[in-house]
Amino acid sequence: MTIMSIVVTGATGQLGRLTVEALLRRGIPAADIIATGRDIARIKDLADRGVAARRADFADTDSLTEAFVGADRLLLISASVPVDERVAHHRRVIDAAVAAGVSLVAYTSTTHADTATTIIGATHGETEEYLRDGGIPSVLLRNGWYLENYTSQLPQILHNGAVVGAAGQGRISAASRADYAEAAAVVLTTEGHTGAVYELGGDESFTLTELAAAISAVAGKLIAYADLPVAEFAQVLAAAGLPAELAEVLADADLGMSRGEMYTDSGDLRRLIGRRPVPLAEALALAPH
Repeated sequence: MTIMSIVVTGATGQLGRLTVEALLRRGIPAADIIATGRDIARIKDLADRGVAARRADFADTDSLTEAFVGADRLLLISASVPVDERVAHHRRVIDAAVAAGVSLVAYTSTTHADTATTIIGATHGETEEYLRDGGIPSVLLRNGWYLENYTSQLPQILHNGAVVGAAGQGRISAASRADYAEAAAVVLTTEGHTGAVYELGGDESFTLTELAAAISAVAGKLIAYADLPVAEFAQVLAAAGLPAELAEVLADADLGMSRGEMYTDSGDLRRLIGRRPVPLAEALALAPH
């Protein structure tokens, strides 16, 4: 397979950077990787290794047009912006990819985006629809929840003695950012993925009650799960310092979890990366706490 250039949007973020590293590990020459972001000073180290670093702002069509010159394949990592801006941002990226003659767009969506009832799920569903209607070959990487969403909270969870959420007994198929990035790199560097819809998540799902038990086992102290009504959970998140809109979106995501929207037993992630995804217990054991 001959690839001209692979563009990774959001390379200044965690998932994007991990994808660039995964592409390099897979033998893609640094010069054939275009890492983009709003502040390319944050990826100077990648540029120093030969990766092309180009400014691309999802709100600035001209920057996207310039960033995608010579692109063959493109990874569209969903934008970290307020929910009411997300779809418009994604559409500008897709339009610029079409104009650049990109042969494949891989989009990081969310589990069951076509039927998701959550606020964030709706933005992914709209983006998927626009991508399909745009006539550009595409592949959907429906990433589940990140294990890091929980492991990064370990110090606070241990301090409070509880996992707090609104997911009821909904099962969550979470995986690590690195595993999702590896899957994206595989799709970008191998054939046979055009038109595919991958439901990606860990092999071992868990409820938040089981998460609390797993943390208890690692920490050697009892951690409970406090299941709250969605509105109350949003208030807790806002009181912890999150912007009110983000608190609402995250609490609503837990409601989606309670409905099974973050669960998948597809095995797609394992098949793409060729090994077992990192399980919860291992991620907890390795996380700072």
